[in-house]
Amino acid sequence: MTDEIRTVVVERDLPFPAEKIWRALTQPHLVEEWLMKSDFSLVLDHRFSFRTEWGSIDCKVLEVEANRSLSYSWDALGLESVVTFTLTPTPKGTSLRMEQSGFRPDQSQAFHGAKAGWCAFLGNLEKVLEKVE
Repeated sequence: MTDEIRTVVVERDLPFPAEKIWRALTQPHLVEEWLMKSDFSLVLDHRFSFRTEWGSIDCKVLEVEANRSLSYSWDALGLESVVTFTLTPTPKGTSLRMEQSGFRPDQSQAFHGAKAGWCAFLGNLEKVLEKVE
């Protein structure tokens, strides 16, 4: 068994401008549509939580670079991790990279759950983007 900290990375090339994706990543009513209910606010060091049927995820905004990068802590059920979204303009839209880092070797279930979960969440995000102005 390795003692390496693992990271989940999901990348999508989206046919939308970065500004539109940024709104979906940062406006609470849109975040709720594709991710979870929260009291998120786009303010550095703001503490917030995502609420799910199994409990809550404690978070803190760590980095904000408008239309380019958003990072927050993601702590739940013993997992202390960081989620970072990076937006890079492309000729056909925007490349979105989601990275969740901090999975310890003994958190294999959480790691594999996050891999599946983020793929589903980002699929939901694409559906939200298709209907948002």
